[in-house]
Amino acid sequence: MGPELIANMRKQAERFGTIFMDANVSSIKGTFEEGFELDLDSGEKISAKTIIVATGASARWLGLDSENRLKGKGVSACATCDGFFFKDKVVVVVGAGDAAMEESTFLTKFASKVYILVRGDEDHTKASKIMLKRASDNPKIEFLYNTEVKEVLGERNVEGLRVLNNKTGEEKVMDDVKGLFVAIGHEPNTSFLQGFIELDAKGYIVVNSNTKTSKEGVLAAGDVADHHYRQAITASGIGCMAALDAVRLLADHGAQVKPDAY
Repeated sequence: MGPELIANMRKQAERFGTIFMDANVSSIKGTFEEGFELDLDSGEKISAKTIIVATGASARWLGLDSENRLKGKGVSACATCDGFFFKDKVVVVVGAGDAAMEESTFLTKFASKVYILVRGDEDHTKASKIMLKRASDNPKIEFLYNTEVKEVLGERNVEGLRVLNNKTGEEKVMDDVKGLFVAIGHEPNTSFLQGFIELDAKGYIVVNSNTKTSKEGVLAAGDVADHHYRQAITASGIGCMAALDAVRLLADHGAQVKPDAY
């Protein structure tokens, strides 16, 4: 299971001397030549020669209390993670971009019916033509335009949705819905890096062909620099790449590196 795997990985890292700290980084300053200093929200400071940023990206949510209460109990932001649990069930995907179309199409492998709720009208869909056509042509998918989720119903699991047609003002309950997938984008966790390294227009870290950022000695791995794949296995692979890049960078500048570090 996931938690057990994470615990085993942590134990392995600790055996190799990794120190874990329960704190957030509020800012970073310095250079590779002079060394970096990380300010923690606990008031502590850490010095480092290289930094790997792997803070990920957080899903955007609708902001409903009922949504928050039922996260992991029928409310999800990852169809590839949770789609299997909705075999032969009716689900709703909220979103109007390519991610929403892709999530919806994937969910048709399991769900009996997929509704895509779009807040705007048909002309305001943000998805590319090919992704929109793929979803539209799927017999299991139905679009509901000008529709917003007002409440997720259920106590222990999702038992329906209360939705609003923002054009007519009509509210209705979709009591056959057993799953809600929110696909309205992600926010990379990079606010503490503003002005320190280059970020793209959406706040993701800009990297070159490997894991190097705009500042020497600072590397990035996982969803904080990847807004396309967003999978644990791809993040793990890039994490390994970042570690190798860090070791090679240090070795190239005279640091003592164990032969098996590569």
